[in-house]
Amino acid sequence: MSRRILFLGPPGAGKGTQAAMIASALHIPHISTGEMLRDAVSRGTDLGKQVEGVMAAGDLVSDDLVVAIVDERLSQSDANCGYVLDGFPRNAAQAEALNDAVINAIGTVVLLKADADELVSRLMKRAEQEGRADDNEETIRRRLQVYDAETAPLVSFYGDAVHQIDGIGGIDDVFSRIMLALVAF
Repeated sequence: MSRRILFLGPPGAGKGTQAAMIASALHIPHISTGEMLRDAVSRGTDLGKQVEGVMAAGDLVSDDLVVAIVDERLSQSDANCGYVLDGFPRNAAQAEALNDAVINAIGTVVLLKADADELVSRLMKRAEQEGRADDNEETIRRRLQVYDAETAPLVSFYGDAVHQIDGIGGIDDVFSRIMLALVAF
């Protein structure tokens, strides 16, 4: 059975941590946009060369290029039995392009939910631990607003495939909730 799972949720909800754990438990690749972009550049693919120039200029990679790189990554043999997408798609245009590029690209969506104040607290702690002076409360709240405007509408886009999971609690507790939802689906 193929598992094609997308993780959605606001910054600080635990998507990266949980996506990696789920991918490991299901023995499928954890695919993040950042990793895909760096991989395409390091392998020197045509798409990687295009992305490298955009990234070097400090610009955002276009939806078309990101979709092409995701499509290329998903065509690799280790993704044949499924994958966990983390960080992509980030907006409706990317989701539509992914659907056009990869038939049945997403089977299940895990939406990690958490209160905004809890997210701000988590991200402030992470910024402190990582020494990121640019991540202050105002910046973090802005990132949450961008998520609400750009990415949150994907919940409607994916409809019945979305499983809302409480992202508050210990890492193992959240993992158990996700696994139960995936087994039930």
